Amino acid sequence: MKLRLSICLVLAATLALIFPAIAAQPRLISAWVQLAPGNVAEARAVVDGTACPVITIDGKTDSMRLRAAANTAFPNLLCAATLATGIHKISVLGRELPPPVVSPQSILVIGDTGCRIKGLAVQDCNDPSKWPFPHVAEVAAKLKPDLILHVGDYLYRENACPIGDAGCAGSPSGDNWASWSADFFAPAAPLFAAAPLIFVRGNHEECARSGAGWLRLLGPLPVDPKTPCVDHVTPWPLSLGNVTLAVMDDSHAPMITSPDDLVTLYRSDFAAVGQMTPPVWLAMHIPIWGVIELPFGIVTGGNPTLMAAQEPKGIPSAVSLLLAGHIHTFEAIDYDKDSPPQIIAGEGGDLLDHAPRDLSGRSIGALKITSGLSLPGYGFLLITRARPGWKIRVLSQEGAQQAICLFINRHLDCHANN
Repeated sequence: MKLRLSICLVLAATLALIFPAIAAQPRLISAWVQLAPGNVAEARAVVDGTACPVITIDGKTDSMRLRAAANTAFPNLLCAATLATGIHKISVLGRELPPPVVSPQSILVIGDTGCRIKGLAVQDCNDPSKWPFPHVAEVAAKLKPDLILHVGDYLYRENACPIGDAGCAGSPSGDNWASWSADFFAPAAPLFAAAPLIFVRGNHEECARSGAGWLRLLGPLPVDPKTPCVDHVTPWPLSLGNVTLAVMDDSHAPMITSPDDLVTLYRSDFAAVGQMTPPVWLAMHIPIWGVIELPFGIVTGGNPTLMAAQEPKGIPSAVSLLLAGHIHTFEAIDYDKDSPPQIIAGEGGDLLDHAPRDLSGRSIGALKITSGLSLPGYGFLLITRARPGWKIRVLSQEGAQQAICLFINRHLDCHANN
């Protein structure tokens, strides 16, 4: 018996010397495809191991490059590989990933998906009826969209679960891989398998909260360990065929004040978006003129920093549609003064907000809402090409249609099912 064990150990050591890549094969934790600046797609993978894995693209293999090394908060490697256009099949360590589509016909929009644990606001992360994002992700993935747009706010587990609270018992907290995995990467796995993604930065991903993790895992910039976090990323365009999607980082736009330096910063961002090829859909986390109902029936809205930044010229004429999250409900709003309409899709999983069902006639800042609809409950959107324009389906957490909107010529025409 001892002789047999010795022979096995010798064989294992010999194979490790002859085939070190096989012996040191990393363990795949998560993998996805995301769209990045420069109209390129990138495969990313989180792995346990000492080296990045091999990626197989249309039958040809190559090594992924190291995007971020392991550290105390993220004890795993983050690897990446740039994908050429026109590819058909991608796999990492045997897991198939969806290839990018040059001109997507269907775009799934979801946002504000994490489970909130902060201060007195403690969501029951262990109860699927109280935190439905894992189920929402499964339902949404079955629609097999060509592209998924997440409009921000991924990590809400900022504080430790209170002692004795069974609703969130065992939950990790803070800007680290355990929290990111629990709040986003593990439940989002069906979405990763369904389509490439675009990630908008939310206010929960500003540097004071989980910005370092977002920039490492999902951000569009290279990871620089000497500069662990930057509070702002300049807008970048992405071609979706006959539409340009502009991804804008407004994650630290204050909700009460409007500091001059940030007004100047976002004014520059709007100017940059105005130079992009029209028509432009502007994706940002915090809406400029969203509506929310506070306690005691107080209805308010609008971000003072962003409203000041778009004055005096207004939103660039190249922009035909605004897409955002942040307010945890669905809203579809048309404004006066030839401003582009707004879609808000912040109902992906966090504690819900409220807004009046009929928003028509209300004024937000200097704009008046000519027509507007808000719907309660968890869910997501599916935007599909129509002739002409686009069709926007508002879907519940079970995938049932709650409303449908037609978007044509900078105008939303929405009708609820009941």
